[in-house]
Amino acid sequence: IRYADAVVVAKSGKIYFSDASGRFAPAQWGGTFEAAVLDIIEQACTGRILEYDPQSKRTRIVAKGFSFANGVALSSDEQTLFVAETGKYRVWKLSVAANDLDVSKEGVASTQASVLFDNLPGYPDNLMRGQEGRIWLAFSGPRSPDVDAMGGKPFLRELTLRLPRALWPLPKRYGHVMAFSEDGRTVADLQDPSGAYPQTTGVTETADRFYIQNLHLNVLGWKKAPAR
Repeated sequence: IRYADAVVVAKSGKIYFSDASGRFAPAQWGGTFEAAVLDIIEQACTGRILEYDPQSKRTRIVAKGFSFANGVALSSDEQTLFVAETGKYRVWKLSVAANDLDVSKEGVASTQASVLFDNLPGYPDNLMRGQEGRIWLAFSGPRSPDVDAMGGKPFLRELTLRLPRALWPLPKRYGHVMAFSEDGRTVADLQDPSGAYPQTTGVTETADRFYIQNLHLNVLGWKKAPAR
């Protein structure tokens, strides 16, 4: 396990978590942000979703082949995992019963794995359950046209990996979180185009507030929830 990321615990005690990258460990590549950028640019798709059973003390691979496996959330019946795949701009639905499923293979979509959201407008980060069945998804930044342009050009990706950090094609400052239902309907969409509160990474929803996490600011922001 090189890059343990998000975690969710089922009522059974089983622990599901993402191992974002099998290539870039934060301790060896300058930190969590630096390792994430390198993994997303390289597109080696080595991310995994793991299950740890505290009773048997065993860990198994639920699914693999993700381009930076990030946020993880459980469905209300705990039979489905929602997974944010940052490097491919999408959110998956996975059966908790899946075993060593490779989502990078063509035609993998099945009863055990399907893409809930595809071609998202930014880098999906954490997934967190909110009130009334909502699942919150935060975008750490909008998509970068430069990164998108390198999609089918391995040489450009390889060259970019060798550039100093100051020259990396990073997304602009932007704040963006959304909420969706388990069947894939968008039920809330909050954006800050000004970039005053950028690099949003997660939302903790209470009855009257949204607490919005971020990547690099040394503050925790909150917003009053609308009257329902």
